Amino acid sequence: MAKGKVHFDQDRCKGCELCTTVCPVNIVVMDRNKINKKGYNPATVTDMDKCVGCANCATMCPDCVITVERE
Repeated sequence: MAKGKVHFDQDRCKGCELCTTVCPVNIVVMDRNKINKKGYNPATVTDMDKCVGCANCATMCPDCVITVERE
């Protein structure tokens, strides 16, 4: 199975949650314990080992704050 690594520019995330709706393995969530510089809860990954590198989250992000690397 493919593996990936997701990086969020959390300070630019506006918390729209669109990325959380398209993750096929449901590992992209909003970090309710953190507030970024814009005052939003940013997106994060709960278990990077489960990432399949599909980049659906990056494609969906309207602000291009997500990058995905495939291994």
